[in-house]
Amino acid sequence: MEAANCGAVRTPILLPPIISLSWLMESSADWKFAAEQFVKVLPDKVFVHCSERNVSKLTLDGVDVMGERLAEEVIEVIRRKPNLRKISFVAHSVGGLVARYAIGRLYRPPERENLEDSSSNRSEEDSKGTIGGLEAMNFITSATPHLGSRGHKQVPFLFGVPAIEKLANFVIHLIFKRTGRHLFMNDDDEGKPPLLKRMIEDYGDCYFMSALRAFRHRVAYSNVGYDHIVGWRTSCIRRNSDLPKWEDTLNEKYPHVVYEEHCKAYDDEQCEPTSIKDGGSDKLEEELVTGLSRVSWDKVDVSFHSCRQKFAAHSVIQVKDQSMHIEGADVIQHMIDHFLT
Repeated sequence: MEAANCGAVRTPILLPPIISLSWLMESSADWKFAAEQFVKVLPDKVFVHCSERNVSKLTLDGVDVMGERLAEEVIEVIRRKPNLRKISFVAHSVGGLVARYAIGRLYRPPERENLEDSSSNRSEEDSKGTIGGLEAMNFITSATPHLGSRGHKQVPFLFGVPAIEKLANFVIHLIFKRTGRHLFMNDDDEGKPPLLKRMIEDYGDCYFMSALRAFRHRVAYSNVGYDHIVGWRTSCIRRNSDLPKWEDTLNEKYPHVVYEEHCKAYDDEQCEPTSIKDGGSDKLEEELVTGLSRVSWDKVDVSFHSCRQKFAAHSVIQVKDQSMHIEGADVIQHMIDHFLT
């Protein structure tokens, strides 16, 4: 579904299309409010395409299968819009993992002549690859389980009870099929590491980390509480010990944004996984935190604890339904106000 009438766009050569994605069993309509707001605020600067390839039961086919579908869809959009020069992704929940897989497929390394050019005038942007031939701008996720879902309290509705979490690890595939295996990292495709572990490096013919690094702006929006589907730690890519203390915001424009942090990319020494010191993490999760920290992130923590629909925080952060979840509109506005064009 195209959320904007391209006939209204006056400067198409400058457009970064926004590819928006949703969570399990959702549809492109769940991004309707956000898409309309992007077009309303940035009418001359964006063309919004809401992905339609992975909806309903198709979201159970696995992160990799959905990622392949999305990559094909993005290529089709680029072919239909030959004047596009830039691209951004905005994704919700598992859609963020699907987007990370897709960009790994779409990544194109920089031209060889740029790599061999030793001129001091060569900019850093010249040495970056592209996503489907387009300049990579914003990669934005909200309530995405970047560290998977199997760790302690990573799926809050399991109440943090070890026995229940352990049981879920064994039965999740019965409910969510291959996608469930990927989220709980108990997939073993032909002896390969779990997919989420493969996605913290350039693996085979997928340039997962090179693609993520190519974006000028990476943002992770997270619910600090009341998200019963995706825990705070996994959505903000932090260890338990790194979770910030937050207070009610005094910002009238973004009343539900309670903490913002710019996290620089780790250097080589910092990229060595640290020892596990608490029960809220495990070795694989630590590897994912460390791997994803090789690139910089803006981390935006959100709280709907005083809202009427606080128990639906997973949907409110996206404004899935405008009539029910409108209290999350300031988060969408925050995305737009910090969106690079």
